[in-house]
Amino acid sequence: MVQIKSPEQIAKMREAGLVVAAIHAATREAAVPGATTKDLDEVARKVLAEHGAKSNFLGYGGFPATICTSANEVVVHGIPSEEVVLKDGDIISIDCGAIVDGWHGDAAYTAFVGSGHAPELIELSRVTEESMWAGIAAMKQGNRLVDVSRAIETYIRRQPKVGGGRYGIIEDYGGHGIGTEMHMDPHLLNYVERRRGKGPKLVPGFCLAIEPMVSLGTPKTEVLQDDWTVITTDGTWSSHWEHSVALTEQGPLVLTAPDGGKAKLAELGITAAPDPLA
Repeated sequence: MVQIKSPEQIAKMREAGLVVAAIHAATREAAVPGATTKDLDEVARKVLAEHGAKSNFLGYGGFPATICTSANEVVVHGIPSEEVVLKDGDIISIDCGAIVDGWHGDAAYTAFVGSGHAPELIELSRVTEESMWAGIAAMKQGNRLVDVSRAIETYIRRQPKVGGGRYGIIEDYGGHGIGTEMHMDPHLLNYVERRRGKGPKLVPGFCLAIEPMVSLGTPKTEVLQDDWTVITTDGTWSSHWEHSVALTEQGPLVLTAPDGGKAKLAELGITAAPDPLA
């Protein structure tokens, strides 16, 4: 069952979302050559403590850290470690969440470590991020869940890939509902699977974590022996972007964006819902 939120509950989710945004800002600044992914986890822990929020990653299914740190060919669920040292030219996707008064926020971004990144990596991250925003723009009353999936896939498929070929839209992982739990119904594919049907209608109070994951090669993944770390089967590098979004009577509100998604949605011709905390 899809959990529909009241305006008051969405305001609480916005509080959690802003904590996630603060973690993003702090870890982005700390993701420099020579830093370990364990260092980034410590930064996230401090931000949570400063805001009086709880981690929804730590202990989830036994996950041992506060954030996921997925570098290069790691798609998602990378475990922070003192042994993983960031190098100039790396890319790293940082996924994190927060709980405030029982309500969850969840978001991810891809950062460039140092400088000198290949054009195909820069374009990979751009395409992944923009496909996320295409999905967010499809969160409209009257649309169905499949319309969000279609918007993400269509955007990716229309982008020419540097060097030729096609981007790999990761098949085994996708977005999800969010609210009183981090992962809730419905599951959101980043592509259209006809056998799954159209999915539920999008109505005010519907909240989704929209998170495309895209590789430079295969859509296939495998899990390493730690039972968490997910890599591409062909070793190609990947990007991961995510925002938690609420659909309101006034339109979409990007709960984990500092401005609620106002600026980016305006570029797409959409008016973001008013920020309940403004």
